[in-house]
Amino acid sequence: MVRRVADPGPSAGLEAHQGGILTEGTEGVAAGGVAERLGTTPDGTPVARYTLANGRGLRARVLTYGCVVERLEVPDREGRWGNVVLGCASLGDYLTKSRYFGAVVGRYGNRIAGGRFRLDGTEYRLARNNGGNSLHGGERGFDKRVWEVLSADERRLSLGHLSADGEEGYPGALQVSVTYTVTDDDALRIDYRATTDRPTVLNLTNHSYFNLAGEGSGEVYDHQVTINAGRYAPVDAGQIPTGELAPVEGTPFDFTRACSIGKRIRDPHPQLLIGHGYDHNYVLDKSAPGVLEPAALVEEPTSGRVMEVLTTEPGVQFYSGNVLDGGVTGPSGRAYGKGAGLCLETQHFPDSPNQPHFPSTVLRPGEEFTSTTVFRFHTN
Repeated sequence: MVRRVADPGPSAGLEAHQGGILTEGTEGVAAGGVAERLGTTPDGTPVARYTLANGRGLRARVLTYGCVVERLEVPDREGRWGNVVLGCASLGDYLTKSRYFGAVVGRYGNRIAGGRFRLDGTEYRLARNNGGNSLHGGERGFDKRVWEVLSADERRLSLGHLSADGEEGYPGALQVSVTYTVTDDDALRIDYRATTDRPTVLNLTNHSYFNLAGEGSGEVYDHQVTINAGRYAPVDAGQIPTGELAPVEGTPFDFTRACSIGKRIRDPHPQLLIGHGYDHNYVLDKSAPGVLEPAALVEEPTSGRVMEVLTTEPGVQFYSGNVLDGGVTGPSGRAYGKGAGLCLETQHFPDSPNQPHFPSTVLRPGEEFTSTTVFRFHTN
């Protein structure tokens, strides 16, 4: 969602909070929140891990590297706690092996065809890091940056990044912040804000992989999924939307009623063959643009865990972990094979800068981008 505000300038609000990361010792309180020093990046930048808890049933651990949700612990129907997001076993693995586990991706989440787009008559060329396309912000997107701590307490962590004009080929100096909050109703709320000093495009999302049976517990194909969308975006062989917004009715993409992921994932549908499973943007049935409304529901039968997804965004990318290949071992000590987790990436549509009939992702000076997504947990 974009709303018009007085432009604070591209660097306002970041410099004043530099030093918020805990840089010495192993544990302590930085900017009001409990943090620990996790290590450093190859250039010596310190990385911290923050723990957020609501004191009743939800605990999250977030890294300043990539805004990564490293752990998300919720109880099952028997009251047993478990981590329900996939992640790497060490900071070193996040630096070298991550499949965007838990990260905020940008400037542009998802794909841009040919790694290029035109804006106000000027063509911009991006890194082509996914075949001939640009994916998730390029070679060094937001998921590979150490974010500044803006504020932190026991329940809330705000992180900021000043993305320079020309970073990964995108125009404009972009000031972006992401705030994680654990709430009383056992939800992880994510609020995004951004301003720019030049016209640019922006599509932010969180790329957490969920397994409600527990991290490292195996495939998610028995998870029951409901998506509040009557249409989806078919893709070409390069996984770029064709421009059609097709009805899900009568196809394996129909999750308007609860259905297990595995029931139809091996159907010989051309779109499932392209993605090696589900990897498609769903067009959410919204009452109005920018309203926080239910987008999806996921239920895991063995643990009884249920996850509700609400968002202000117009779409959600449903991804069934198709390219996980056992090359990453999680904190459980188990390798992640195909289908070890599912993603519900709330977003604007892929390749929107090249498809003018899709909802616009253009952000201009004097406007503020705002977006909210909520992951709420309970048991059945």
